[in-house]
Amino acid sequence: MSAMQGNVVALAGRDWAEALLPYRRPSAARGVIELAITVVPFVSLWAVMLIASRNGQILLSFAMAPLAAGLLVRLFMIQHDCGHGALLPSKAANDWIGRAIGVVTMTPYDLWRRSHAIHHATSGNLDRRGIGDIDTLTVREYIARGWLDRLRYRLYRHPLVMFGLGPLYLFVIENRLPFGFMRKGAMPWLSTMTTNAGIFIAAGLLVWGAGFAPFLIVHLPIVVLGATAGVWLFYVQHQFEGTTWEPTANWSQPESALHGSSLYQLPPPLDWFSGNIGVHHVHHLSSGIPFYRLREVLRDHPALGEVGRVGLWQSLGCVRLALWDEERRRMVSFREARASRRIGQSADSA
Repeated sequence: MSAMQGNVVALAGRDWAEALLPYRRPSAARGVIELAITVVPFVSLWAVMLIASRNGQILLSFAMAPLAAGLLVRLFMIQHDCGHGALLPSKAANDWIGRAIGVVTMTPYDLWRRSHAIHHATSGNLDRRGIGDIDTLTVREYIARGWLDRLRYRLYRHPLVMFGLGPLYLFVIENRLPFGFMRKGAMPWLSTMTTNAGIFIAAGLLVWGAGFAPFLIVHLPIVVLGATAGVWLFYVQHQFEGTTWEPTANWSQPESALHGSSLYQLPPPLDWFSGNIGVHHVHHLSSGIPFYRLREVLRDHPALGEVGRVGLWQSLGCVRLALWDEERRRMVSFREARASRRIGQSADSA
């Protein structure tokens, strides 16, 4: 164990959370600048893609889609910070900016904020799974299920579903109704329906001004790529081999934040597009820290840079992880779980 790793282990998650309190101060000027340097390029690039597509340069429009999708992801991260009250000092400004961006990201802001708050309050808790997270079974739970339930879970975890059909379904279809909050009062319905109305009006105006086909040619690739990138980021932040899950009796939010969330090491350009959300363990330790201060935390506290590190190439291996092995205390693949089960059966028969 390195000296830095030892320092992190010596300092408990709760102590780290307290040490990070001074960073929970958003700057109005910095927040406005971050918003401007994201919104203006996104709108400008969208317009250029539209001009290209209407002039028959469809391949050129497609070539610019990944850049526009990156800006869409950054918009979502700004909306995410608004939900934590971390973009600007004003709560009202955060909320209304978040709601406006929610129309662009196709995410009902107030409903998502409640769901995401539950995610932060329960992440890594085996007894409180199911809201705001990626469905995760333990090896024992998976083995105990019938073949049909196991098949459903395997399909859900398949990369073509998780990172292909899943993101499009989540943002385009599932976000249109307050699933999981149908009977939780008026807010979930109000948030969802007003966002739907905003999407309908914005899309209607764009279709009216640009035409239906050009609108789809420009916007659909942006949404597909942006949604896939967003789900991928969320996946790697919690579905890495060294994460941690605990039953309620042993679970602690600060410890889960520190050891159950990754430090996703991305190249600087990708860090910018993702709003530094790869510094996820720090974000979970203190969610009120603005995204534009997360790297500052690592510079001031280099010991945190040694916890839960997942490199870009290494992150590709996270795709195979699907189950939490309570005995080995790590995420494993279906193949590893099957092999472990065979070894256990052989030991029992012996």
